[in-house]
Amino acid sequence: MALNATPAQQFVPIKEVRDGIIILKDGGIRAVLLASSINLSLKSYDEQRAVISQFQSFLNSLDFSVQICIQSRRLDIRPYLTLLENRLKEIEEPLLKVQTREYISFIRNFTESVNIMNKNFFVVIPYTGGGGGKSKGVGETLSGIFGRKTSKEKKEAESANFEEKRSQLEQRLGIVEQGLGRLGVKTAKLGTEEVIELFYKTFNPGETAASVEV
Repeated sequence: MALNATPAQQFVPIKEVRDGIIILKDGGIRAVLLASSINLSLKSYDEQRAVISQFQSFLNSLDFSVQICIQSRRLDIRPYLTLLENRLKEIEEPLLKVQTREYISFIRNFTESVNIMNKNFFVVIPYTGGGGGKSKGVGETLSGIFGRKTSKEKKEAESANFEEKRSQLEQRLGIVEQGLGRLGVKTAKLGTEEVIELFYKTFNPGETAASVEV
């Protein structure tokens, strides 16, 4: 899915999103994994050290770079309060009605005084691809001088190039998913709509959208 051109997108190095894969303007591609979290504070000291050691070993085992991003946003509690208020209207038992009203008041006052944050963790896996310094063969050179590829041939070449890069990227995805899985971290690859939603919410923090869950 190609992104519509806007003034803001001139500063974003994304050409399009295809099959959940981000295609950059320089030809590189990226995939994004949504990862669950581990609450180390609930683990013993030895368990914490074991998790940290495993995570260190996982990072050291990678022969490519990854980017870990944390998206932190204030949780919008208003839909939940609206749901409670609608249910309050249906309650007929007096005591339960009073308890529900007090609970709604507590939640509203608590969220107004304390910022409740919702955090999402993302792992970005890149693949650029080689070939920049690869020398061309005689046939390829002559073809470039005396002949031009048709529009169909160009599209076929671009498609073949994308599939080759995607194959390499999926191998990296498998390595990262397996490594994080050993730590007890669940992952889910973002699809096209989810990737676009992620970037939309990143550049439009005031807008609300459906969240993606692992």
